[in-house]
Amino acid sequence: MPAALDLHHRPLRNLRLSVTDRCNLRCGYCMPEERYEWLQRADLLTFEESSALVAELIPHGVEKVRLTGGEPLLRRDIDQLVRSLRAHAGLRELALTTNGLRLPEHAKELRGAGLDRLTVSLDTLRADRFKELTRRDELAGALRGLDAAASAGFTGTKLNVVVMRGTNDDELLDMLDFARERALEVRFIEYMDVGGATRWDMSRVVPATEIIELIGAARGGATPEDLERTAAPADRYRTADGQRFGVIASTTRPFCGSCDRARLTADGQFITCLYARRGTPIAKVLRARGSRAAAEQIVDLWTGRSDRGAEERAGLTTREALAQPGELQQEPHLEMHTRGG
Repeated sequence: MPAALDLHHRPLRNLRLSVTDRCNLRCGYCMPEERYEWLQRADLLTFEESSALVAELIPHGVEKVRLTGGEPLLRRDIDQLVRSLRAHAGLRELALTTNGLRLPEHAKELRGAGLDRLTVSLDTLRADRFKELTRRDELAGALRGLDAAASAGFTGTKLNVVVMRGTNDDELLDMLDFARERALEVRFIEYMDVGGATRWDMSRVVPATEIIELIGAARGGATPEDLERTAAPADRYRTADGQRFGVIASTTRPFCGSCDRARLTADGQFITCLYARRGTPIAKVLRARGSRAAAEQIVDLWTGRSDRGAEERAGLTTREALAQPGELQQEPHLEMHTRGG
């Protein structure tokens, strides 16, 4: 069966599967408010439902699944979902994005269950700055998480760094050194005006071009590795001394034309674009008519998809945060921590 294609001929290959909207950090670019409307626990898809749905989507082209949140390691027995997903023939890669705080407890069981790869979000190496950014004094815990991942046998771990002007843009080289010491690949991400980023302002965005120029000037150049646009969100570069790093330029240089990523929230809303104003609930169909019918609904939604959200945002004459706090309280599915990165 050929992969499902949207109206721009983009295949449905990559599914971001959120398992919770809860998080144990409060990063300012994602969760800056004091109060949030949470999904009802009774509405969350069971692991059995999620796994069965993925199995039905694989014949339609899905070959990569990334578990997200919120913080996915807050979901109890997450290794059971990993084990179930890993059993599906045709699933080429199973990954998970985390802030790392719970990896000391879970890294070994996740590796044993068959998780292929980890991405860890870490925006600073300074304890005081970490506390200011996340409202939690947990830098040491995040570093222990990276140690635990390495001890459990994870390789190829990626380190996501959201770069914000006047906040952590002075740590680019420190992050590169840190990543080299630990055999990580760092990916610098432009500050994005997605749902939840209520304090976003274009003046705080450090463009990819500036990031690359700064690193190149300090490290003898930065040569692009990928000469053609792929579906991967990061453009990869290599410094003169051989270190690889990535830059995700969603804000200033969108890559909508190659986007193959769909999102499913923890309570079963299917979202075709990170900037989409709304998703489509599929849990009712899943529970009433089964996983095949739900997968068919998702394929229908994807084949009718024409989203180019990041490009549309980039073309705005006046660009502000995607949503304000009041709107997010009315529609929590707009939140980044609900729909997953």
